[in-house]
Amino acid sequence: MPPRDPNSLGSRIAAARKARRMKQTELAALACVSIDAIKSIELGRREPSDDVLDAVAEALDVDAARLRGSTRHSDSRIHAAIPALRAAVDAYDLPPDGPVRDLSALRRSTAELEGWRLASRYTSLAKVLPNRLAELTRAVEQFAGADRIEAARLLASVYRSADAVVYKYTYRDLSARTVELMRWAAAQAEDPILDATASYVRMETFFSSRQVEALGTGLRMLQGAIDRAPAPDDTATRAAVGALHMRAAVVAGRMRDGAAAETHLADAKALAATVREGVYLGTAFGPSSFRVHQVSVAVELNDGAAVLTAARKWKPPLELPAERRSHYYIDVARAQLWQNLGDDAFESLRVARRIAPQHVHEHPQVRETLRSLVRSQRSDRETLLGFAEWAGAI
Repeated sequence: MPPRDPNSLGSRIAAARKARRMKQTELAALACVSIDAIKSIELGRREPSDDVLDAVAEALDVDAARLRGSTRHSDSRIHAAIPALRAAVDAYDLPPDGPVRDLSALRRSTAELEGWRLASRYTSLAKVLPNRLAELTRAVEQFAGADRIEAARLLASVYRSADAVVYKYTYRDLSARTVELMRWAAAQAEDPILDATASYVRMETFFSSRQVEALGTGLRMLQGAIDRAPAPDDTATRAAVGALHMRAAVVAGRMRDGAAAETHLADAKALAATVREGVYLGTAFGPSSFRVHQVSVAVELNDGAAVLTAARKWKPPLELPAERRSHYYIDVARAQLWQNLGDDAFESLRVARRIAPQHVHEHPQVRETLRSLVRSQRSDRETLLGFAEWAGAI
């Protein structure tokens, strides 16, 4: 039974959900709230708290103020949060005075941020990152021995979450700074595997350039990190080195170096076979992650037929992080477009959007694919144009 008032908050949430062809169960899962809560909110029986409304708005990729009736731009909260985040990064060694929770609470807090990053919940991250960075920096200063080392590991993870936000929203200078501070925290933690993970993240700097020379530099950086990493004698090390090989394979593919891409893929596949799929030091790795990257490499090598063959046989499982599953469908959409399967490509983009809307909204390859579809598609034109406008493609 729909809400009686069509202009109510619940009605606007229901309308936004239905426009995205999203079920209430899907919205509840993306927003990390109960299905009963979603039903009550849409029916007007419950007023959501600010935190719940932010989570729902983020899952729908719409500004919470717009759900309340305002017309602010959907990215406004993230851009508004950047000055505070920049100030926290600038004060990396001079945190403001404040409380420091015990390690157990800091672990839970950091794990929450990691979960938001893997689910592309950038608005939630941007809001809390400055305080989390300051608190963990104080912890590194105040703790000693093993506690200090663990606090430094947690700080490296939070810097990575910060980079996810600033890189996605094209604050390239701030992204480079957060990656360097992630490496600094890894050194404080005396953990060579964290340093390898920092190299994995640093590759984003080179990905943002379309120059072959920059990609070549990034590939050498990844190879150096692989060479410096400890022998892969434990699960965490195998996952970290395997992730480096996966990323190196994609870089080599973008450089059209098929032989190097296949070499790195083979190494990644061998390591993936030795671990269960999971998130290791903030990076998903395992057999399913390998298959996602295998498709990415085929896309970079313009082998659309191989991508479509793979896509017919396999879909990313739900246990993979949302951003990684979403990226898979973005890659499949590109290959479908090349094969003149425009309707299929558009459907793949809609699947990607349902999985991780903010990730899709900010992805440059989504905009490129949509522009091509707008130029060529005739069917479902109105829906396509609405999607393209939402993504900033037109």
